[in-house]
Amino acid sequence: MNKVILVGRLTRDPEVKYTPTGKMVATFTLAVDRGYTANREQKETDFVPIVVWGNTAEFCGNYLNKGSKILVDGRLQIRSYEKDGQKRYVTEVIANSVDALERKSSTGTNESQQVKESIASFGSDVDINDEVPF
Repeated sequence: MNKVILVGRLTRDPEVKYTPTGKMVATFTLAVDRGYTANREQKETDFVPIVVWGNTAEFCGNYLNKGSKILVDGRLQIRSYEKDGQKRYVTEVIANSVDALERKSSTGTNESQQVKESIASFGSDVDINDEVPF
C-alpha cells in the first residue's frame, strides 16, 4: 500500500498550469515539521514537493497561498528523467485530496492568529475589585 498523509504549511503560492490536453495541475512545496533534533535544540523540517490534479488543483490555486496550513492525502511517487546524459530522480507526493486547516478572514489574518489574539486578551478588561455576578 502506498499512502501518505502530511500536515504542513505551503512555502510559496501554488503554481497552477494546464497540460497540452487541458488538464489543470498545481504544484507547491509543503514544509512539514519532523520534530526536534537529537539534542533538542531545534525542530527539523522536511520540504515535500506536492502535485495536485483536476478540481483539487483548482481549489489549491484559488484558496491556498504561502503559509496556508493544509492536510494532504496522497501517494508517494518516484520518477526519473534524463538531463545532459545523466539520470535524475524526483520524489514527490501526488495528492488525492487537500484540506485547508485554517480559514482566512476578511482582514487577511488567519483563524488561528485570531484565536491566539482572543486568548491573549481574555480577561484583560475584568476589574478584580468588581463584584462577580455568580
